[in-house]
Amino acid sequence: MVKVDSLDKRLIALLGENSRRATSELSRRLGVSRSTVQSRLDRLVRGGMIERFTVELGSEYESRLVKAHVLIKVDQAQTGIAHAGLRRISQVTAIYAISGEYDMIAIIAAESTVELNRLLDNLASLDGITRTNSSVVLETILRR
Repeated sequence: MVKVDSLDKRLIALLGENSRRATSELSRRLGVSRSTVQSRLDRLVRGGMIERFTVELGSEYESRLVKAHVLIKVDQAQTGIAHAGLRRISQVTAIYAISGEYDMIAIIAAESTVELNRLLDNLASLDGITRTNSSVVLETILRR
């Protein structure tokens, strides 16, 4: 585990706001040299503190997506097969292992209700998945 100091935390916060910021802008905002920023980034990535730099969809585009949370029950002997099948569906944006009656929750995003319906059918028919229960997201109240 990499040790994180206040400079690392400030760097991570700036990247959290916009992971495309140039090293020169990061160094200016942090008051350190570009080489310091680059070495910190390299260390944080190598140490596993930063796993990847990603894209956040624009709010206008994202607001048009139809999202659903899908509870998934899995045949325990085929858990790996079910996981692999879910990972192949690009519209599955997250998968969480959970406790309780169901084994996982998948978050999916589609461009229309027709596509969402097709995705739900595809998801339910994956090898290893024995039951699903979906809820369409009507409004996002808070997202951090």
